[in-house]
Amino acid sequence: MSDTVTGAINWDEVPLERVNDSMQRRIVTGQHMTIARIYFEDGFTVPMHSHHNEQITQVVKGQMRFLLGGETEQELLLGPGDVLVIPPHVPHQATCIGAVEEIDMWSPRRDDWLDGSDHYLRSGSGS
Repeated sequence: MSDTVTGAINWDEVPLERVNDSMQRRIVTGQHMTIARIYFEDGFTVPMHSHHNEQITQVVKGQMRFLLGGETEQELLLGPGDVLVIPPHVPHQATCIGAVEEIDMWSPRRDDWLDGSDHYLRSGSGS
């Protein structure tokens, strides 16, 4: 992949993927990062998981209750405008309160999301 800028991308032009009954997403990826705009239905829980990617989550609409594992367990409630940085390998889970729209960014890019091997999201409703 070259270092040439590929041009502007509008979220509305990115295909909307239905991951399961309660989750849809749009994904844009580069050579080193992935960004996704994600839509969850009320009550959906992203199962506890971890990955080698650093993750930054920004809530746009609704609320998300995060449970972060690791050395000390922590619970956080995020609402519109809140941003959370999750370091690599930290176990985390999120429960949606109301209809949620959020944006996630990862580095390095999420190859499991690109090749469909993100089974922790695809199996069932997540709740």
